[in-house]
Amino acid sequence: MKRQGIVFVISAPSGAGKSTICEGLRQTPDFVFSVSCTTRAPRPGEVDGKDYWFIAPDEFTRRVTAGEFLEHAEVHGSRYGTLRAKVLELVARGTDVLLDIDVEGARQIRASAGGELKKSLVDVFIKPPSTAELERRLRKRGTENEEQIQMRLANAIREMAGWGDYQYVIVSGSMEEDLARFRAIMSAERCRAWRWS
Repeated sequence: MKRQGIVFVISAPSGAGKSTICEGLRQTPDFVFSVSCTTRAPRPGEVDGKDYWFIAPDEFTRRVTAGEFLEHAEVHGSRYGTLRAKVLELVARGTDVLLDIDVEGARQIRASAGGELKKSLVDVFIKPPSTAELERRLRKRGTENEEQIQMRLANAIREMAGWGDYQYVIVSGSMEEDLARFRAIMSAERCRAWRWS
């Protein structure tokens, strides 16, 4: 028997715990972690080709025009996008892919997904327990100034309004709880009878 690949999409506002879940999932990978393109500068410790493909704005625009992105969006003043061909190739081979993308990117994928991509799509929203907790987490990171924190909080409130568009929602708790919940979703989706042939 062979199972078709699944495209797992994980979205969350900044500070909700998405990066922590993704880092935990990397420890025991049983899927391919899709590497997005971005025009933003690397943060300390980020590696080109591992965390993101860091590309120039004009190169990003060229790829958009050529239709190379499955989804793309501008977030906090930088552009992000997922390369279409690589994701579709992996799904066709029966490989599961994890996409770490924002709310707008997930919306684009849902709106444009057809055929095998639509059947293989499983999207999960990570929701912070409260706005106050989200602000605490953002401040604890120490990576943004006050203006950036306020911008991220405003964006988070807007993004959280769309949680009902997702198939699954995880209200963030501890890293261990969030990771266990996400892995339970992955396991259940892999057992769906119609995915097998």
